Amino acid sequence: MFLAFLLTSSGAKPNDKNKKPKQVVPAIDCDMRAGKINLPEFIVQCPANCRQTKEKVYGTGVFASISSICNAAIHSGVITNSGGKVIVMKMAGQATYKGSFANGVHSLSLPYRREAFSVSVGKPKKGMIYPSTLVFVPSKPPAVTKVSPMTEPSTTAAPPTTSHVTTPITTAPPITTLATPRTTVREADCKVDIAFLMDGSWSIGKRRFKIQKDFLMEVSQVIDVGVAGAMMGIIQYGDDPVTEFSLKQFSSSKDLKPAISKIVQKGGLSNVGKALSYINKHFFSDANGNRGGAPNVAVVLVDGWPTDKVEEASRLARESGINIFFVTIEGPDENEKQNVVETNFVEKAVCRTNGFFSLPITSWFALRKEVQSLVKRVCDTDQLVCSKTCLNANDIAFVIDGSSSVGTGNFRTVLQFVANVTQEFEISDTDTRVGIIQYTYEQRLEFAFGQHNNKADLLNAIKRINYWSGGTSTGAAITYAADQLFTKSKPNKRKIMIVITDGRSYDDVRAPALEVHRKGVIAYSIGIAWAAQDELEYIATDPDREHSFFVDEFDNLYKYVPKIIHNICNEFNSQPRN
Repeated sequence: MFLAFLLTSSGAKPNDKNKKPKQVVPAIDCDMRAGKINLPEFIVQCPANCRQTKEKVYGTGVFASISSICNAAIHSGVITNSGGKVIVMKMAGQATYKGSFANGVHSLSLPYRREAFSVSVGKPKKGMIYPSTLVFVPSKPPAVTKVSPMTEPSTTAAPPTTSHVTTPITTAPPITTLATPRTTVREADCKVDIAFLMDGSWSIGKRRFKIQKDFLMEVSQVIDVGVAGAMMGIIQYGDDPVTEFSLKQFSSSKDLKPAISKIVQKGGLSNVGKALSYINKHFFSDANGNRGGAPNVAVVLVDGWPTDKVEEASRLARESGINIFFVTIEGPDENEKQNVVETNFVEKAVCRTNGFFSLPITSWFALRKEVQSLVKRVCDTDQLVCSKTCLNANDIAFVIDGSSSVGTGNFRTVLQFVANVTQEFEISDTDTRVGIIQYTYEQRLEFAFGQHNNKADLLNAIKRINYWSGGTSTGAAITYAADQLFTKSKPNKRKIMIVITDGRSYDDVRAPALEVHRKGVIAYSIGIAWAAQDELEYIATDPDREHSFFVDEFDNLYKYVPKIIHNICNEFNSQPRN
């Protein structure tokens, strides 16, 4: 008997026409910005735990292209913090982007940005296949400046740099012989309101003052001044600052050039601090042509070093929304540093110390070579975020009830609530500062504004606060906060008070509350358990519904963290800031 085994193979291939193409979804990291991807519409996979990472979000619903895709998706409710697929659609830029708080993500306000995007749930429509690989915007190589070898200034002709007092120059070649090709920045690429603070002090000398004017004329041509793009004004400073012309005076580079050439040196000292105070108070105004929707930029040219202090004036200017750049030419050598009024004045004046906002030049004859570099920086609106936001512009006082009815466990819950609110702000000496008062019948200053100037130290200090126990005198605590904290609040900071109490006060709260309201303090009241509703309303700034909250139990305090942050930011974003 023979047995035969027939082996068969199902080798028939499926019909390719019936095979459904599979959507491949490329993964991105949390900080990937939409503007970095050079596609009009695409799908991506966001990882988990992206909420509030390094890259920020600008706008609500429609976001500026410099926003993190994943954080924008969380803010919009398209995905959760667990990650997921997101469809991104590019669109034209918006006139403004309004910030808000949603789903644990703070978005910030921003003036005009030329590209925007929206996000939607990452489920492609039937038959729709998105690119399986992402196309990224190429990095721009640095501009190369060519100099004619016949006209390069010789080392023997360079001006002396051993003293801040300038001696006459007799052999230096004319600046106009440098063969520097110019590339014009398109108006749509550079929508900024920019003030140049030119050094008119006697130390600069007539020759170098002329070089400075030639530099500013070159900048005015490269930046392509116009109402749709950059607007430019000039202040000359010496003993006192004076406006040579405002932002609105000239609307084209062609008109600016002869106006700059006619500027006459005024002489005097190099009072940069006084000049910065001047632009902060007088220059960037509607009357002078400030457009509101364009970032405010101030570029300070300094020969050597300032003859007055700049730190405080710079801080106030930055807190008013002015992005400050310093261009320092021929700074002090080792022998001259003893004559500098304020050491490290540039680091104290600019927004950050990473070098973006400062441009040191070794020689006046190298100044014109930096035109392209400076214009590129002042037009980079991705980096111009030194202005105030709802997260960095506050002095916040927490006034915490430490009475016997609270108890140790509940007091720790209150401190956790305070830490959760604090966590959402940008903490530093020039950003948001926090102070805390605990009260019973008496009051205790736990720490003052500026005592803890980074977030980690501040959160640790909150944890270390000890429960006091005693009676409840909320009115006296509010008065104490006004005297001990808000009298030391910084100019241009929003003053915010958050009162947390679990019972009726033994003293009057109405008169102390009215007094702090009159002083410009924005007051929030949070009542727990046995807190009196009428007192909460007296304490709170109008409208009460936006500033007064009540919970039945301490454990429910956490629910109001996003609401409070949202209200603080919403109120801030609704106010004009220029």
